[in-house]
Amino acid sequence: MNKDENKKGQDLSALLPHRYPFLFVDAILEADERRIIGERTWTPEDFFFQGHFPEYPVVPGVILIETLAQCGGAGLRSLGILNSGDLFFLASIEKAKFRSQVRPGDKVRLEIENLRISPKMIRQRGLALVGDVPAAEAQWLCLVGKGL
Repeated sequence: MNKDENKKGQDLSALLPHRYPFLFVDAILEADERRIIGERTWTPEDFFFQGHFPEYPVVPGVILIETLAQCGGAGLRSLGILNSGDLFFLASIEKAKFRSQVRPGDKVRLEIENLRISPKMIRQRGLALVGDVPAAEAQWLCLVGKGL
């Protein structure tokens, strides 16, 4: 299994334009037109832990938001809602809240709700949980377009 393929056999590189070390989704567990469920387990080898409080490593909040957005995009692509050549770019982040720390070894469940989907934009909101404890939440808008 390569770094871009998850334990369910999904090739995440087919669902996302991101690559290691900036591919933050391990698996899409469920996806339908209303919601997407994914997961990510953070390891001590993740690149940012070396410099983000090395004596007390935590996942940066902006990485958690990026992870939620990647999960949302991967779920839509797995449903065929996003074309394989389309890229999606964060345009705005709203209502971001960071509730608890995410540490190396934590498995994060990503719960995404699709609010509005069109050929040119995606509006979603999501919640990142460690066990039953909310770690981060946000709402975001992505613009959809072709790669260069």
